[in-house]
Amino acid sequence: METFVVSKVSFLHLQKFFINLKDQIINTAAELFLNLGFKSVTMDDIANELGISKKTIYSHFSTKTKLVEASTLHILSQISCGIETIISQEKNAIVELFDIKNFAMKHLKDNKSSPQFQLKKYYPKVFNLVQKNHLQIMEGCVLKNLEKGIKNGLYRENIPLEFTSKIYFVGMMGIKDEYHFPLEKFSNELLENFLDYHLRAIVTEKGLKTLITLLNKSHLNN
Repeated sequence: METFVVSKVSFLHLQKFFINLKDQIINTAAELFLNLGFKSVTMDDIANELGISKKTIYSHFSTKTKLVEASTLHILSQISCGIETIISQEKNAIVELFDIKNFAMKHLKDNKSSPQFQLKKYYPKVFNLVQKNHLQIMEGCVLKNLEKGIKNGLYRENIPLEFTSKIYFVGMMGIKDEYHFPLEKFSNELLENFLDYHLRAIVTEKGLKTLITLLNKSHLNN
């Protein structure tokens, strides 16, 4: 009986170790993919970074594609949690969007590659899965933001909510397109220009005053 208990405890510790290792693999792979690109990073690179064998990685992820998928969904989850944290602070709708913009810049500032471009080119199935999940998350966040802005008198009451939320998502994806907007041009200014463009289409006079104040403040800080 004692041997069984010890064995069971050992098994649980071993199980916990493998779960933690799997998380470490995902975290490390996500960081490397974001900084160096999905195509450039090999399974050997990830193994070397972690100080483990490539065989160990394959015991958790049978192919690089499966690891790319797990890593991108992990990145998406981190972004989603960050945005939800900002939304929970109950700031006015326009300030909220600027805070999300600042969060996005902080998250992307160290990227040396174009993750979206490489993911779309080399892992189209994963890209489509991520896009679908990202759309659902962003659409929900933007809808909440629009409803909050209307309630606070910052946005016009006659905004087509679903259309506007989808246009916002398409626009955000568009400015990350390396073909139209080269990586070196993806900056705080570019994101701010997009926000300015989006908000001027939907704000009330009260909202416009708030927008101009925030833009002036941002320009002073930069």
